[in-house]
Amino acid sequence: MVIIAEDSRFHTHHGIDPAEIADALGLNDARGFWPGVRAAWQHRERLRGASTITQQLAKNLYLSPSRNPLRKIKEAVTALRLEATLSKDRILELYLNVVEWGPGIWGVDAASHAYFGVPPSRLTEEQAAELAATLPHPRTSNPTFRPDRMLARRTLILARYRGVDVIIPQEEETDTLPVPTVELPPVDSIQVDSLAPLDSTQARRTDTTDAQKARRTDTTDAQKARRTDATDAQGRTADSSRDSLP
Repeated sequence: MVIIAEDSRFHTHHGIDPAEIADALGLNDARGFWPGVRAAWQHRERLRGASTITQQLAKNLYLSPSRNPLRKIKEAVTALRLEATLSKDRILELYLNVVEWGPGIWGVDAASHAYFGVPPSRLTEEQAAELAATLPHPRTSNPTFRPDRMLARRTLILARYRGVDVIIPQEEETDTLPVPTVELPPVDSIQVDSLAPLDSTQARRTDTTDAQKARRTDTTDAQKARRTDATDAQGRTADSSRDSLP
């Protein structure tokens, strides 16, 4: 189902699908080199929907989600290297286990349990098609959140799976949730409860009391030390007197 939905020529290309790129850019009609380059530049945004499964795996494993042209070049080069190193089955397996299937849902096993409560091996055709239809917009259209767009795509995937010659339109390979704007109140309107200022007279009284307590403590300790020294001296005097007796 995923191959039908995402990359119908997955088993025949080598990481990049020139035919899909030409379809996305509208370059199938003969128009010459420079007109073709101009058309490609004018419709460069469509390249995002022409990524193969291998390219999407390259992006998910090694690259950032940046949309600049340099990232697409790196993605294509990395996809070619993956195809030269790994088998098609391994590439598909990795893709299914690292791709996002919903907010905080990564990997097909987690998605199958999250949406349908069963492992991937027990999915029905309809459920498998729903998961495949979720991939272009996993955060904003999935089996549990705003499923309308997903269901329309699922119908096309099932039709293709059952042998009907239908066109599944290319869509953006991922999406993002809009971040709501939070308006902060003006600073002047924020009320902060501050501590009451300490009266200077009270502060001086507190300092004086603390100083007196410290002096009394020092005096008591000194008196205890003198009494201990006197007792020790008396004991030593008595011992020397006994030693001097005949």
